[in-house]
Amino acid sequence: MLFSSIPFLFYFLPCTLLCYYIVPFRWKNFVLLLFSLVFYAWGEPIYILLMLVSIVLGYIEGRLIERQQDQKKAFWLTVFSCGLHIAFLIYFKYADFLLDGLRFAGASISLLKIALPLGISFYTFQLISYLIDVYQKKCAAQKSFVMFGAYISMFPQLIAGPIVRYADIAKQLVERKLSLEQSAQGMQRFVIGLSKKVLLANALGELCLVLRATQVPSVLNYWLYALAFALQIYFDFSGYSDMAIGLGKMMGFHFLENFNYPFIASSIREFWHRWHISLSTWFRDYVYIPLGGSRVSKSRWIINLCVVWLLTGLWHGAAWNFVLWGILFAILLLLEKVLLSSFLKKHKILAHGYVILSLLVSFVIFDASTIQEALHTLSIMFTGQGLPLASNEVWYYIQSYGMVLGIAIIASTPLFHKLLTAWKKTKMGNTISQLLEPFVLLILLIIVTSCLINDSYNPFLYFRF
Repeated sequence: MLFSSIPFLFYFLPCTLLCYYIVPFRWKNFVLLLFSLVFYAWGEPIYILLMLVSIVLGYIEGRLIERQQDQKKAFWLTVFSCGLHIAFLIYFKYADFLLDGLRFAGASISLLKIALPLGISFYTFQLISYLIDVYQKKCAAQKSFVMFGAYISMFPQLIAGPIVRYADIAKQLVERKLSLEQSAQGMQRFVIGLSKKVLLANALGELCLVLRATQVPSVLNYWLYALAFALQIYFDFSGYSDMAIGLGKMMGFHFLENFNYPFIASSIREFWHRWHISLSTWFRDYVYIPLGGSRVSKSRWIINLCVVWLLTGLWHGAAWNFVLWGILFAILLLLEKVLLSSFLKKHKILAHGYVILSLLVSFVIFDASTIQEALHTLSIMFTGQGLPLASNEVWYYIQSYGMVLGIAIIASTPLFHKLLTAWKKTKMGNTISQLLEPFVLLILLIIVTSCLINDSYNPFLYFRF
């Protein structure tokens, strides 16, 4: 069930919030768990069993790790527990990728063709971080099965993150305050995220579709596609993160931010401090630092970096284009560390241009079905391969989608936010904004609803992760 769907907006969510608000606090986690399981079963009726097994195992494993007095035994129990959940992830997400590699090497093996369970990458990483944190005594194992189940299955962030660490919301599971002001803030954040998803990401996705299906290809056509897809995936994913954070606030939870205007970065390193923050910090804390981080020899540091980005690429998908995507970022980060750091700091405009160019290339690889397709697209973008620079068709698309592209480009920067914040600081601006905000949000919701009713094109790119 998509957040940006009529069943979720007008049936599931109102029913969930009504039940959640009317029950006493001691029942709220149970209601959250129950409706989260319903939400998951709606889209994955078979794999609800896998989630329940993962929850039961994670609960038992956490209790056993905490009770184990022998540090060595606790360590190996943690390794085994994390390995078991990783094995689930590998089987359901990467089995065919590995088998396909064996087939390429000459083995006669049939693919399993297993459907990818919804959100498995997200809740597996949450389980692993929980078990490691319990082992390292950063948090106590959860004794309430209902609270633990509510944490793992929590529907606001189940399908698209952010990856919420147990240590960050452990206290909130036990005690959290609900207020009209916080619920209003949550609703505001949700509607903004919903608008980003439906009004910008979906429109940009339509542009990507027509550009890929064009009968009169040109070099500009491919560059426009790269730009449109980069903006689409940003508003698609950040919109879902906004909705998750908003839903969390409606229920008394405070999730950490997952995006911070990544396209204004002046280095790839800064970009990953701003893009999918919960994932990049997860890999930093649970893979990069345990491997030794940068406090090792240069050769070992290079290996550590490559391992992290190989895993980051594979986390996004079981295909070679995602491996290449991860390797590209590893190379760029190595170059920045060794050669480009001082140059990027001195020349901010050139640095920003370098980041945008690198990201356009990376998202072409990300969206490709195969490495060959990605290389073909990039070859046209940089060499032309005999195609015209532009065509009447691509100019038509620029005119048709120019307003959406313009709004998306500006909205991907903090300009709107800064102007609105500055305006609210004035007495008149603060008064007018308080009066107008509810009406603006209502109008946005009406527009979004009409779009969802009239338009069947409503993809979500991160469902495959």
